[in-house]
Amino acid sequence: FCVAFDPLDGSSNIDCNVSVGSIFSVYRRKSSEDAPCTDADILRPGTEIIVAGYCMYGAATELIITFGRGVQRFALDPALGEFLFVSDMKMDPKGGKKIFSCNEGNSLQWDPPILKYV
Repeated sequence: FCVAFDPLDGSSNIDCNVSVGSIFSVYRRKSSEDAPCTDADILRPGTEIIVAGYCMYGAATELIITFGRGVQRFALDPALGEFLFVSDMKMDPKGGKKIFSCNEGNSLQWDPPILKYV
């Protein structure tokens, strides 16, 4: 498997008292497990993601995750040190908006393969 993630998404807004979190997606590896990973393992369309989610940190810590069939919400119980199931999140059956989104503010520091992909 290959994991793409932003370990602290929203960190540029910490001074605004806005929630921050970690976002991630998981892909099945295309290259042989005996060989090093390649760009083709991770630079792929979102339609090939097999697991995706985010963990939001703030007054409460929440984990939102999908394995491709529905979206589940979990909350961290600090007393137990475990995430507890909260609910299935309901999605509009007609689908959402078809948009592209990224933070282009750091595009001057992006690696050439990322620039090419975007």
